[in-house]
Amino acid sequence: MPAPPKSSSGVPLWGQFPAGGRSLLRDLPVLAAGFAIFYGLLVFARYGIGPVNTQAEIQLAPGALPKYAFFSVTRIAIAYFLSLGFTLVYGYVAAYNSKAERLMIPLLDILQSIPVLSFLPPVMIAMIGLFPHSQLGAELGCIVLILTGQVWNMTFSFYSSLKSIPREMHEAAEVYRLNWWQRLWQMELPFSAIGLIWNSIMSVAGAWFFLMACEMFTLGTRDLRLPGLGSYLQTAANQGDTHSIAWGLAVMVAIIVVIDQVVWRPAIAWAEKFKFEQVEAAEPTHSPVLDLLRRSKLLPLVARVSLRPAGEALNLHFSRSAMAAAGKPQERKSTDWIWRSLMAVGLAATGYAVFRMTQMLAQVSSAEALGIVRGAGATFLRVEATLALAGLWTIPVGVYVGLRPKLSALIQPVAQIAASVPATALFPVILLFLIRTGGGMGVGSVLLLLLGTQWYILFNIIAGATAIPTDLKEVCGVFRMGRVERWRKLFMPGIFPYLITGFITASGGAWNASIVAEYFRFQGKTLSTVGLGAVISQATDAGNFHVLLAATISMAAMVVTLNRLVWRRLYGLASTKFKLET
Repeated sequence: MPAPPKSSSGVPLWGQFPAGGRSLLRDLPVLAAGFAIFYGLLVFARYGIGPVNTQAEIQLAPGALPKYAFFSVTRIAIAYFLSLGFTLVYGYVAAYNSKAERLMIPLLDILQSIPVLSFLPPVMIAMIGLFPHSQLGAELGCIVLILTGQVWNMTFSFYSSLKSIPREMHEAAEVYRLNWWQRLWQMELPFSAIGLIWNSIMSVAGAWFFLMACEMFTLGTRDLRLPGLGSYLQTAANQGDTHSIAWGLAVMVAIIVVIDQVVWRPAIAWAEKFKFEQVEAAEPTHSPVLDLLRRSKLLPLVARVSLRPAGEALNLHFSRSAMAAAGKPQERKSTDWIWRSLMAVGLAATGYAVFRMTQMLAQVSSAEALGIVRGAGATFLRVEATLALAGLWTIPVGVYVGLRPKLSALIQPVAQIAASVPATALFPVILLFLIRTGGGMGVGSVLLLLLGTQWYILFNIIAGATAIPTDLKEVCGVFRMGRVERWRKLFMPGIFPYLITGFITASGGAWNASIVAEYFRFQGKTLSTVGLGAVISQATDAGNFHVLLAATISMAAMVVTLNRLVWRRLYGLASTKFKLET
């Protein structure tokens, strides 16, 4: 009889499986969740490779909600993991390559300011063109649109964290001669974990916020709709079916609560160990799901058999590559030529795109240009008023909640639900209230912008307050600092980098949300107000791509100008004066 396989430590792998019944029962939920995710991905993949059905009939019966909810959650999950990969690559390069940083950060400002509907025509046309005979093209287009609504604040958070790493940590990495892979896993990702997790929560909430626009939209004469919770809510809103809206929102809230308890609460509790402090927190965050995973016998076995050897192999590979690169500096010349060739191709493509855009912009009439200018001014005032109103309450509330882990465990799912509910699902109730009280779309658009963007600031402030070291808080107690002095010397400096990240992403999110807040359909009627978001929505519906391009460029130019004049300077202050180091 052959001997049982053994691990690297010499212990038979079979013997590492849980022997007791209780241990097996603890692993049953983990196994069940793994098989459920695998089966769900198979179902979604089979649907994706099926025939084209972009105008599927959306049923408003409550029995259709489980299937629609599953499809929406799958799209959001795929878009999130793609966003996370983009965040790590883009943020890392921008933080450590000064030449690339001068181009990549302004480009990130531009990308985050472009509304989802402005991405819609090129993304959907390209994806459907790539897969014209299967549902995969429309699904990939929807996933990319969701990605454009959630990736930018994650990238800004990771970039800000990398720029804020204390100098002594970099010096320690130099002393221990860590390669870039070891620095990423042992220093950079742990240091940025808290901010990245809280911004991930906000990103997923933003995906729910724009889900209705991503799953059901009009592109010229084409009516595109995909089965999902967003298209269900949009169909119910178009028909004025408040009963179906209530059912859809109830299912959405239930899903958000489950995801919070199963994913985000364990992630927040796990990230507590990465706080930059020397004193353990008095009230650490707990999660029953994380406790279950830590007691599991199966997950450590999987890590020992697959993940750990893969990590060691990657570490060895990059260490050898670093040593070889250090010994052969002449190879950098060929790399330089490769980069120059890529830059030349990129510049040529950019020049051609600028030429084509100039031709399209030449079609904009003087009346359309005047409408874009008026809309830009109106939306600018709404966005700045929204940021001011959001900052008034999110700064004190965010610090108060972030300093109290038990309270944070209660408030976070509530805030996540409020941030995730689509504005178009709430707007009928808000609009009816404003009509009865004498308000209108002007006031309603500000309220909707506030509902869609205040959470970027709140979640970043909570993350900043959570990351304040416990030893610094205890020092304030030892010196008996008053409330005002603590705010001036500890709380505001501690949350300042996170606060600037929150305001930058909230500003871009507010401009993005204007397409929903300034242009709305309800019960067969279209309600709008003067604004750049309304111009973009109207141009998308009518297929006026030249107006859409001009309005999008105007919005991006205003956001980038504001970021360069105000937020970027504050970013520099946050990464120098308020960096946590000795």
